Amino acid sequence: MVTLLTTPADRELVITRTFDAPPGRVWEAWTHPEHVREWYGVSALTTSVVDIDLRVGGGWRWGQTAPDGQEIVFSGTYEDVVPVERLDYTEVFEQMPDTAPVHVTLTFDATPDGGTALTSTSFWPSNDIRDQALAAGMEAGVREQYDRLAEHLKSM
Repeated sequence: MVTLLTTPADRELVITRTFDAPPGRVWEAWTHPEHVREWYGVSALTTSVVDIDLRVGGGWRWGQTAPDGQEIVFSGTYEDVVPVERLDYTEVFEQMPDTAPVHVTLTFDATPDGGTALTSTSFWPSNDIRDQALAAGMEAGVREQYDRLAEHLKSM
């Protein structure tokens, strides 16, 4: 399956991928720490933290540690939770705490063949910050992470 990243409007980034699993299973893989630990991030790093308080106003924090000990951690707050349909949340890169949060809507749409079209639509503080993230390797990382999620879904 293809993971597609597009920038259709100012400050916007859309990531789409279809998974060969029903929306309930993809939702579970995305919202239960024991599953997130299995697929989050890139394989060269170690997933070191996965905290999820899945409720409006609840927080989340996911991170990985590099072989040199550097931590790469993202966190935020859930703004809306519609089980098996949609998550709205903020996201902050903790190593840049003074940057305004990214606002993300993640949707889990059933496909006619029983799969899930997962769409992440994010609005960034500026085009410059979005484009810097993309230039820093975000696209390759997202592709690998979604490939890892697809493999994990097969084992659930």
